[in-house]
Amino acid sequence: MRPRPPVKGRGIFSGTGIIIVGLTATLLALVFPIWSYADRSGTGVDVLNATTVSTQYGPLSALDRDFITKVRLAGLWELPAGQQAQQKGTTRAVRVAGEHLVQGHTFLDERVRDVASQLGMALPNEPNDQQKQWLATLDAAQGVDYDRQFANILRLAHGRVFSVVAQVRASTRNSLVRTLADDANTTVLDHIKILEATGYVDFDALAQDMAAGSTPPITNSPAPPLATTTPPPAVPVTPSYALPPPATSPPPRTP
Repeated sequence: MRPRPPVKGRGIFSGTGIIIVGLTATLLALVFPIWSYADRSGTGVDVLNATTVSTQYGPLSALDRDFITKVRLAGLWELPAGQQAQQKGTTRAVRVAGEHLVQGHTFLDERVRDVASQLGMALPNEPNDQQKQWLATLDAAQGVDYDRQFANILRLAHGRVFSVVAQVRASTRNSLVRTLADDANTTVLDHIKILEATGYVDFDALAQDMAAGSTPPITNSPAPPLATTTPPPAVPVTPSYALPPPATSPPPRTP
C-alpha cells in the first residue's frame, strides 16, 4: 500500500500557529505585570495603605507623621539659633534673620503641638544629633565666621525641609496636616529669603550640598498613634507671629 501524500500547507500552518501562540504568550507575560502592578505587594500604593491610619481629620500617612515630627524638631534647634544670632550677629541683617527665626518657630511650635495633640501623636523634646552638631558649630564660631556659619547652616536646613513641605502639601489627605503645611510653607520661605538677605549664603556650596544629600534625614517616621488612645484636649493657639501676606498676582497682560 502506498503511503498517503502529505496535505499541502499543513506543515506550514502548524509552524506558523506555533509561532503565533508563542508570540501571544510572550505579549501576555509582558502586559500582565504592568496591568497588575498597582495591586502587587510592595508597591508605593501598598506601602501607603499599610502605613496610614484613620483619624477624624482624614487619613494620616507615615509621611504626614514624619512631617509633623520634623516641624517640631526644627523649632527645637532653630529657635535657640535665632536667639543666639540676635546676640552674636555682627550685622543688622544677621540679627534681623535671627529675629525672624525666633518669631516664626515660636508660631510654628505652637501650631505643631496643637496638631499633634489633636492627632494623639507624641513629639520629641530635644534636637537630634545632627541638629546638636549644628548648634555646637554655631556656639564655637565668632565674628564674621559666625555670620557665615549661621547663614549657610540655617539656609541649608531650610532648603531641605522646604521640599518636604511641598511634598506633604501636595499629597496629604489630612486636613490638620494640610493647614500646618500651609503655615510651614509660608514661614520657611520667609526664613529662606531673610537668610539670603544677609549676603553670606554661598549658593555654589549650597547647590552641591543639596545635590549630594550628605545630611542624613532629620528623623525616622514615628509609629502610628494607637487607635485606642484618646488624644488630650487641644490647646487653643494664639499665634505670636504675624505671617507675611501672600504674594500678589501680577497684573493681567494687555493685548
